[in-house]
Amino acid sequence: MSDKSIKIPGPDHPITVEHNPCRVVVTLGGRTIADSRDALTLREASYPPVQYIPRKDVDMSLLQRTDHRTHCPYKGDAAYYSIIPGGERAENAVWTYEAPNAAVSNIKGHLAFYPDRVDSIEEMASPEAGTF
Repeated sequence: MSDKSIKIPGPDHPITVEHNPCRVVVTLGGRTIADSRDALTLREASYPPVQYIPRKDVDMSLLQRTDHRTHCPYKGDAAYYSIIPGGERAENAVWTYEAPNAAVSNIKGHLAFYPDRVDSIEEMASPEAGTF
């Protein structure tokens, strides 16, 4: 573990994590994999925003833990899941940082999905948005 670098987000590589006011729904093969009103949107440098969904809002019975692992110097070590009903396309389609670096500690307990390994990651405006 000591050979893995840890970097702190800054002006050259900004990272923000904010509550997403929208309902976020992830589907694959006509099934709802995740449905949340408590998603976090992580924005990192010039990468597309990523929705991190609390485990409580994911149908964990459809996921299977894999041995795949990656390391991000800004976020930490990622563990992966495959979406069982998705077959080969959905292998390692889901990742999580179980012990994220301090700068992004609020994504702990959340899962993210690769957009090209699911059918959709949809953000739906909540009905109360814009109501005064």
